[in-house]
Amino acid sequence: MARKLRVEVEGGLYHLIARGNDRQDIFHSPEDRQKFLALVIKEKARSPFFLYAYCLMTNHIHLLLERHI
Repeated sequence: MARKLRVEVEGGLYHLIARGNDRQDIFHSPEDRQKFLALVIKEKARSPFFLYAYCLMTNHIHLLLERHI
């Protein structure tokens, strides 16, 4: 079941988590991690936010960000 939409608040901090299907690996090499970080940088140019912390695990990620609306 999908979760309810997140309410965005100016200056709010958000802890984002994404996992692989059935907790399968989403990163198989250092290059996979670099590609993901490049995508985060590309998205940051489109949607302004501060990225305070991130953790890239083998089968999931954590991002702590502040969104600017």
